[in-house]
Amino acid sequence: MNKVRTRDVRHIVVDTDTGIDDAHALLYLAGRDDVEISAISSVYGNTTVESAVANIARVLQIAHLEDVPVAKGAAGPIVGDPSIAFHVHGRDGLGDIWPSILSPQNLSPHSSAELIVQMGRAKPNYYDLLLLGPLTNVGLALEVEPNLLMLFRSVVIMGGAGRLPPLGTVRMVDANTHNDPEAASRVYAAPHNHMVMVGSNVTAGTIVDEIAFQTLQTAGTEWGTFSASTLDAYMNFYQYTWGRRVSPVHDGLAAALLVQPEWITKSVTGPVNITNDGFATRAYLAQTDAGLSVSWPTESTPDTLVVLEIDKEAFLSDFVRVLSGK
Repeated sequence: MNKVRTRDVRHIVVDTDTGIDDAHALLYLAGRDDVEISAISSVYGNTTVESAVANIARVLQIAHLEDVPVAKGAAGPIVGDPSIAFHVHGRDGLGDIWPSILSPQNLSPHSSAELIVQMGRAKPNYYDLLLLGPLTNVGLALEVEPNLLMLFRSVVIMGGAGRLPPLGTVRMVDANTHNDPEAASRVYAAPHNHMVMVGSNVTAGTIVDEIAFQTLQTAGTEWGTFSASTLDAYMNFYQYTWGRRVSPVHDGLAAALLVQPEWITKSVTGPVNITNDGFATRAYLAQTDAGLSVSWPTESTPDTLVVLEIDKEAFLSDFVRVLSGK
Protein backbone atom coordinates (compact mmCIF):
# COMPACT_ATOMS: atom_id res chain seq x y z
CA MET A 1 0.00 0.00 0.00
CA ASN A 2 1.25 3.47 -0.87
CA LYS A 3 0.56 5.94 1.93
CA VAL A 4 0.88 9.71 1.66
CA ARG A 5 1.02 11.54 4.97
CA THR A 6 -1.70 14.17 5.31
CA ARG A 7 -2.04 14.66 9.11
CA ASP A 8 0.05 14.68 12.27
CA VAL A 9 1.00 11.14 13.27
CA ARG A 10 -0.66 9.41 16.20
CA HIS A 11 1.54 6.92 18.04
CA ILE A 12 -0.83 4.25 19.30
CA VAL A 13 -0.49 1.42 21.80
CA VAL A 14 -3.27 -1.10 21.10
CA ASP A 15 -4.59 -3.58 23.66
CA THR A 16 -6.66 -6.24 21.89
CA ASP A 17 -8.42 -9.62 22.23
CA THR A 18 -7.73 -10.13 18.56
CA GLY A 19 -10.95 -11.42 17.07
CA ILE A 20 -12.28 -10.55 13.64
CA ASP A 21 -13.22 -6.91 14.22
CA ASP A 22 -10.00 -6.33 16.20
CA ALA A 23 -7.99 -7.63 13.24
CA HIS A 24 -9.84 -5.22 10.96
CA ALA A 25 -9.11 -2.37 13.36
CA LEU A 26 -5.39 -3.21 13.41
CA LEU A 27 -5.26 -3.45 9.63
CA TYR A 28 -7.14 -0.16 9.33
CA LEU A 29 -4.62 1.60 11.58
CA ALA A 30 -1.75 0.01 9.66
CA GLY A 31 -3.17 1.45 6.44
CA ARG A 32 -3.49 5.00 7.73
CA ASP A 33 -0.74 7.43 6.80
CA ASP A 34 -1.24 9.31 10.07
CA VAL A 35 -0.76 6.36 12.44
CA GLU A 36 2.21 4.53 13.90
CA ILE A 37 1.27 1.34 15.72
CA SER A 38 3.87 1.57 18.47
CA ALA A 39 3.05 -1.65 20.36
CA ILE A 40 0.29 -4.23 20.64
CA SER A 41 -0.69 -6.01 23.84
CA SER A 42 -2.96 -9.05 23.82
CA VAL A 43 -5.74 -10.20 26.12
CA TYR A 44 -8.38 -12.94 26.21
CA GLY A 45 -11.98 -12.24 25.16
CA ASN A 46 -12.99 -12.85 21.58
CA THR A 47 -10.57 -15.77 21.69
CA THR A 48 -7.93 -17.16 24.03
CA VAL A 49 -4.92 -14.99 24.73
CA GLU A 50 -2.72 -17.49 22.85
CA SER A 51 -4.85 -17.12 19.72
CA ALA A 52 -4.98 -13.36 20.20
CA VAL A 53 -1.17 -13.28 19.99
CA ALA A 54 -1.16 -15.47 16.88
CA ASN A 55 -3.80 -13.30 15.21
CA ILE A 56 -1.78 -10.16 15.89
CA ALA A 57 1.13 -11.85 14.13
CA ARG A 58 -1.06 -12.62 11.11
CA VAL A 59 -2.22 -9.00 10.76
CA LEU A 60 1.32 -7.68 11.17
CA GLN A 61 2.53 -10.06 8.48
CA ILE A 62 -0.11 -8.83 6.04
CA ALA A 63 0.71 -5.22 6.89
CA HIS A 64 4.50 -5.81 6.74
CA LEU A 65 4.87 -4.49 10.28
CA GLU A 66 6.54 -7.52 11.89
CA ASP A 67 8.89 -5.30 13.92
CA VAL A 68 6.06 -3.91 16.08
CA PRO A 69 6.49 -5.11 19.70
CA VAL A 70 3.81 -7.59 20.83
CA ALA A 71 3.08 -8.73 24.39
CA LYS A 72 1.07 -11.61 25.80
CA GLY A 73 -1.39 -10.58 28.48
CA ALA A 74 -4.10 -11.83 30.78
CA ALA A 75 -5.77 -15.17 30.08
CA GLY A 76 -8.80 -14.35 32.22
CA PRO A 77 -10.45 -11.59 34.27
CA ILE A 78 -9.17 -10.22 37.57
CA VAL A 79 -12.06 -11.98 39.32
CA GLY A 80 -13.75 -15.11 38.00
CA ASP A 81 -13.34 -17.26 34.91
CA PRO A 82 -12.97 -16.09 31.29
CA SER A 83 -15.88 -16.10 28.88
CA ILE A 84 -14.52 -16.68 25.37
CA ALA A 85 -16.65 -15.72 22.34
CA PHE A 86 -15.89 -18.82 20.25
CA HIS A 87 -19.48 -18.77 18.93
CA VAL A 88 -18.87 -15.35 17.37
CA HIS A 89 -15.23 -15.42 16.19
CA GLY A 90 -14.52 -19.15 15.83
CA ARG A 91 -12.12 -21.28 17.84
CA ASP A 92 -9.07 -19.39 16.55
CA GLY A 93 -10.63 -15.94 16.74
CA LEU A 94 -10.45 -15.34 13.00
CA GLY A 95 -13.22 -17.59 11.71
CA ASP A 96 -11.32 -20.89 11.65
CA ILE A 97 -10.24 -20.43 8.03
CA TRP A 98 -6.45 -20.43 8.49
CA PRO A 99 -4.42 -23.64 8.16
CA SER A 100 -1.39 -22.41 10.11
CA ILE A 101 -0.61 -20.62 13.38
CA LEU A 102 1.82 -17.70 13.38
CA SER A 103 4.03 -16.26 16.11
CA PRO A 104 5.07 -12.60 16.40
CA GLN A 105 8.62 -11.87 15.32
CA ASN A 106 9.03 -9.25 18.05
CA LEU A 107 7.39 -10.88 21.09
CA SER A 108 8.19 -8.96 24.27
CA PRO A 109 9.53 -10.79 27.34
CA HIS A 110 7.17 -8.61 29.39
CA SER A 111 3.47 -9.11 30.02
CA SER A 112 0.89 -6.85 28.41
CA ALA A 113 0.37 -4.96 31.67
CA GLU A 114 4.12 -4.45 32.05
CA LEU A 115 4.51 -3.30 28.46
CA ILE A 116 1.69 -0.76 28.79
CA VAL A 117 3.29 0.68 31.92
CA GLN A 118 6.69 0.82 30.23
CA MET A 119 5.33 2.62 27.18
CA GLY A 120 3.52 5.21 29.27
CA ARG A 121 6.48 5.89 31.53
CA ALA A 122 8.98 6.04 28.65
CA LYS A 123 7.26 8.94 26.87
CA PRO A 124 4.54 10.60 28.94
CA ASN A 125 1.74 12.22 26.90
CA TYR A 126 3.21 10.87 23.66
CA TYR A 127 1.25 7.69 23.03
CA ASP A 128 -2.49 7.17 22.65
CA LEU A 129 -3.92 4.02 24.28
CA LEU A 130 -6.57 2.14 22.32
CA LEU A 131 -8.43 -0.54 24.30
CA LEU A 132 -10.30 -3.06 22.15
CA GLY A 133 -10.85 -5.97 24.56
CA PRO A 134 -11.67 -6.66 28.21
CA LEU A 135 -9.87 -4.09 30.34
CA THR A 136 -8.00 -6.68 32.40
CA ASN A 137 -4.46 -5.74 31.32
CA VAL A 138 -5.01 -2.09 32.17
CA GLY A 139 -6.73 -2.98 35.43
CA LEU A 140 -3.62 -4.96 36.40
CA ALA A 141 -1.28 -2.22 35.16
CA LEU A 142 -3.02 0.29 37.43
CA GLU A 143 -1.86 -1.77 40.41
CA VAL A 144 1.71 -1.01 39.34
CA GLU A 145 1.16 2.58 38.21
CA PRO A 146 -2.00 4.21 39.64
CA ASN A 147 -1.48 7.28 37.44
CA LEU A 148 -0.99 5.14 34.33
CA LEU A 149 -3.71 6.74 32.24
CA MET A 150 -2.33 10.21 32.94
CA LEU A 151 0.80 9.11 31.07
CA PHE A 152 -1.12 8.69 27.80
CA ARG A 153 -2.22 11.48 25.49
CA SER A 154 -5.67 9.90 25.31
CA VAL A 155 -7.43 6.65 26.15
CA VAL A 156 -10.09 5.38 23.74
CA ILE A 157 -12.20 2.42 24.85
CA MET A 158 -14.24 0.19 22.57
CA GLY A 159 -16.71 -0.73 25.25
CA GLY A 160 -19.50 0.61 27.33
CA ALA A 161 -23.04 1.29 26.21
CA GLY A 162 -23.31 5.07 26.10
CA ARG A 163 -25.97 6.54 28.31
CA LEU A 164 -29.12 4.67 29.31
CA PRO A 165 -31.33 3.81 26.28
CA PRO A 166 -34.74 5.30 25.50
CA LEU A 167 -37.74 3.70 27.21
CA GLY A 168 -38.64 0.31 25.81
CA THR A 169 -35.29 -0.38 24.12
CA VAL A 170 -32.16 -2.27 25.10
CA ARG A 171 -28.53 -2.09 24.11
CA MET A 172 -26.40 -4.68 22.33
CA VAL A 173 -24.19 -6.59 24.75
CA ASP A 174 -21.23 -4.68 26.22
CA ALA A 175 -18.91 -7.69 26.07
CA ASN A 176 -15.65 -6.01 27.06
CA THR A 177 -17.13 -4.66 30.28
CA HIS A 178 -19.11 -7.83 30.98
CA ASN A 179 -15.94 -9.94 30.70
CA ASP A 180 -14.18 -8.07 33.51
CA PRO A 181 -16.33 -5.64 35.53
CA GLU A 182 -13.62 -5.24 38.18
CA ALA A 183 -11.07 -4.09 35.62
CA ALA A 184 -13.62 -1.78 33.99
CA SER A 185 -14.41 -0.20 37.37
CA ARG A 186 -10.71 0.47 37.95
CA VAL A 187 -10.20 2.00 34.51
CA TYR A 188 -13.17 4.38 34.55
CA ALA A 189 -12.30 5.47 38.10
CA ALA A 190 -8.63 6.13 37.33
CA PRO A 191 -7.36 9.67 36.72
CA HIS A 192 -6.83 10.39 33.03
CA ASN A 193 -6.15 13.20 30.59
CA HIS A 194 -8.81 12.41 28.01
CA MET A 195 -10.92 9.25 27.95
CA VAL A 196 -13.40 8.38 25.20
CA MET A 197 -16.07 5.67 25.29
CA VAL A 198 -17.03 4.24 21.90
CA GLY A 199 -19.83 1.97 23.04
CA SER A 200 -22.38 -0.42 21.62
CA ASN A 201 -24.81 2.48 21.38
CA VAL A 202 -22.89 3.70 18.31
CA THR A 203 -21.03 0.63 17.06
CA ALA A 204 -24.16 -1.54 16.74
CA GLY A 205 -25.63 0.76 14.11
CA THR A 206 -22.43 1.30 12.13
CA ILE A 207 -22.81 -1.44 9.54
CA VAL A 208 -20.66 -2.94 6.80
CA ASP A 209 -23.42 -3.90 4.36
CA GLU A 210 -23.56 -6.22 1.36
CA ILE A 211 -22.22 -3.59 -1.05
CA ALA A 212 -19.23 -2.81 1.17
CA PHE A 213 -18.53 -6.52 1.56
CA GLN A 214 -18.53 -6.96 -2.21
CA THR A 215 -16.07 -4.07 -2.53
CA LEU A 216 -13.66 -5.89 -0.23
CA GLN A 217 -14.27 -9.24 -1.90
CA THR A 218 -13.46 -7.93 -5.38
CA ALA A 219 -10.55 -5.66 -4.42
CA GLY A 220 -7.99 -8.12 -5.74
CA THR A 221 -5.50 -7.36 -2.96
CA GLU A 222 -4.16 -9.36 -0.03
CA TRP A 223 -5.72 -6.81 2.34
CA GLY A 224 -9.12 -7.01 0.67
CA THR A 225 -9.07 -10.81 0.55
CA PHE A 226 -8.17 -11.07 4.25
CA SER A 227 -10.81 -8.53 5.23
CA ALA A 228 -13.54 -10.16 3.14
CA SER A 229 -12.71 -13.71 4.25
CA THR A 230 -12.77 -12.89 7.95
CA LEU A 231 -15.81 -10.65 7.56
CA ASP A 232 -17.67 -13.50 5.84
CA ALA A 233 -17.03 -15.67 8.90
CA TYR A 234 -18.19 -12.82 11.18
CA MET A 235 -21.45 -12.54 9.25
CA ASN A 236 -22.17 -16.21 9.94
CA PHE A 237 -22.99 -14.97 13.44
CA TYR A 238 -24.57 -11.58 12.74
CA GLN A 239 -26.98 -12.84 10.07
CA TYR A 240 -29.17 -14.12 12.90
CA THR A 241 -29.46 -10.62 14.34
CA TRP A 242 -30.91 -8.86 11.29
CA GLY A 243 -31.56 -11.59 8.73
CA ARG A 244 -28.89 -10.16 6.42
CA ARG A 245 -25.23 -10.97 5.90
CA VAL A 246 -23.95 -7.70 7.34
CA SER A 247 -21.98 -6.86 10.46
CA PRO A 248 -21.41 -3.90 12.80
CA VAL A 249 -18.00 -2.26 12.99
CA HIS A 250 -17.10 -2.29 16.67
CA ASP A 251 -13.33 -2.01 17.08
CA GLY A 252 -12.67 -0.38 13.73
CA LEU A 253 -14.90 2.53 14.69
CA ALA A 254 -13.07 3.09 17.97
CA ALA A 255 -9.75 3.06 16.11
CA ALA A 256 -11.00 5.57 13.56
CA LEU A 257 -12.45 7.97 16.13
CA LEU A 258 -9.12 8.04 17.96
CA VAL A 259 -7.46 9.23 14.77
CA GLN A 260 -10.28 11.41 13.45
CA PRO A 261 -12.32 12.68 16.40
CA GLU A 262 -14.05 15.12 14.05
CA TRP A 263 -16.18 12.17 12.93
CA ILE A 264 -17.86 12.38 16.35
CA THR A 265 -20.95 14.50 15.67
CA LYS A 266 -22.61 14.25 19.09
CA SER A 267 -21.22 13.40 22.49
CA VAL A 268 -21.75 14.02 26.17
CA THR A 269 -19.27 14.13 29.03
CA GLY A 270 -19.80 12.77 32.50
CA PRO A 271 -19.08 9.98 35.02
CA VAL A 272 -19.27 6.36 33.90
CA ASN A 273 -20.47 3.64 36.28
CA ILE A 274 -20.59 -0.14 35.98
CA THR A 275 -24.12 -1.58 36.22
CA ASN A 276 -25.58 -5.09 36.44
CA ASP A 277 -29.28 -5.79 35.88
CA GLY A 278 -29.01 -9.46 36.77
CA PHE A 279 -28.45 -10.46 33.15
CA ALA A 280 -25.58 -8.36 31.85
CA THR A 281 -22.91 -6.01 33.14
CA ARG A 282 -22.45 -2.75 31.25
CA ALA A 283 -20.56 0.52 31.54
CA TYR A 284 -23.03 3.37 31.29
CA LEU A 285 -22.82 7.11 31.53
CA ALA A 286 -24.79 7.78 34.72
CA GLN A 287 -27.51 9.59 32.81
CA THR A 288 -30.85 8.76 31.18
CA ASP A 289 -31.49 9.15 27.46
CA ALA A 290 -33.13 12.50 28.25
CA GLY A 291 -30.02 13.69 30.07
CA LEU A 292 -31.45 13.26 33.58
CA SER A 293 -29.83 11.66 36.61
CA VAL A 294 -30.41 7.92 37.00
CA SER A 295 -32.69 6.59 39.74
CA TRP A 296 -29.99 4.87 41.84
CA PRO A 297 -26.98 6.20 43.81
CA THR A 298 -23.93 6.60 41.60
CA GLU A 299 -20.19 6.69 42.16
CA SER A 300 -18.13 9.76 41.41
CA THR A 301 -15.61 9.05 38.65
CA PRO A 302 -13.53 11.32 36.39
CA ASP A 303 -15.43 12.51 33.34
CA THR A 304 -15.43 10.37 30.20
CA LEU A 305 -16.40 11.66 26.77
CA VAL A 306 -19.21 9.34 25.65
CA VAL A 307 -19.84 9.16 21.91
CA LEU A 308 -23.52 9.35 20.94
CA GLU A 309 -23.51 9.89 17.18
CA ILE A 310 -20.91 9.71 14.41
CA ASP A 311 -20.52 10.54 10.72
CA LYS A 312 -21.18 7.00 9.49
CA GLU A 313 -20.81 7.80 5.81
CA ALA A 314 -17.36 9.37 6.19
CA PHE A 315 -16.12 6.60 8.46
CA LEU A 316 -17.45 3.64 6.49
CA SER A 317 -16.15 5.02 3.20
CA ASP A 318 -12.65 5.38 4.61
CA PHE A 319 -12.78 2.08 6.49
CA VAL A 320 -13.70 0.05 3.41
CA ARG A 321 -11.17 1.93 1.28
CA VAL A 322 -8.30 1.18 3.63
CA LEU A 323 -9.25 -2.46 4.18
CA SER A 324 -9.45 -2.87 0.41
CA GLY A 325 -5.71 -2.23 0.33
CA LYS A 326 -5.92 0.37 -2.38
